[in-house]
Amino acid sequence: KFAASSIIEASNAGIKIISDIGYNEIEMFGPFPFSVDAAKERWNSITPLVGFSGSGYFDHTAQKIDALLKEHKMNVTSIHSDMETMQTRMEEVAKASDQLGFEYVVLPAIPEEKRKTLDDYKRVAEEFNEIGEKAKKVGLKFAYHNHGYGLNKSENQTPLKLIFEQTDPNLVFFQMDVYWTMAAGVNPTDYLNSYPGRYISMHVKDMKELIRFSGDGGDPSQWMELFPYMTSLGEGVLDLHSIISSAQQQGVKHFYVEQDFVKNPEISLKKSFDYLKSLKF
Repeated sequence: KFAASSIIEASNAGIKIISDIGYNEIEMFGPFPFSVDAAKERWNSITPLVGFSGSGYFDHTAQKIDALLKEHKMNVTSIHSDMETMQTRMEEVAKASDQLGFEYVVLPAIPEEKRKTLDDYKRVAEEFNEIGEKAKKVGLKFAYHNHGYGLNKSENQTPLKLIFEQTDPNLVFFQMDVYWTMAAGVNPTDYLNSYPGRYISMHVKDMKELIRFSGDGGDPSQWMELFPYMTSLGEGVLDLHSIISSAQQQGVKHFYVEQDFVKNPEISLKKSFDYLKSLKF
């Protein structure tokens, strides 16, 4: 996702470049013009760390983005948005969906202050059900994208499993991030097989060598420590064939190549595309 973002930010031809490689779907991430101010402020605070500032519509209008996507036969199937925007501005999210056509609105991370204890996670599950209901009412589907936190036991329970068990499967879906799941020391196929039908999409990444978070994976500094270990698909050590095969069997419909930081994104995205095309299922 971020690899594609740096191409789009650097050139108005970015969407064409991605399309010419062979990709036909993208996932966009906020903040968007309709996002709450707090989300925009948070993004502005971390852009010096991530190395680029583009997000949302990349200073275009929704109409311009829609026209570019149609011109190059690309589809937006999903967006990432913050929790407060989903809770307070779902109607605005729906208007964007009417323009761009995406079906899924995905929470990329649970705010840190909402996941301090197991009771916090129980309240998050309740909030997820409420957000899922709001999304359903406007014709969208809500999903949660995992990071490394919540995948290991806390107070004798695994928070992510608690979220699965305490959310309505008709309202709350999931997006697996293969890299962060592995960095937490968890086998992605275990979750895919344990919760069939709950995962609707996947961030596919590869890892140069098996590496774990320095802590619980709960803050951006721990994520950024592992960025250098990301590599083009097929050039790392992860068994992506087995993971993707399990994902397909358990109902995952959309697979997004993501490499958060890369020197030559166009080259890396082409390598990853060619690797995926070579897989036989």
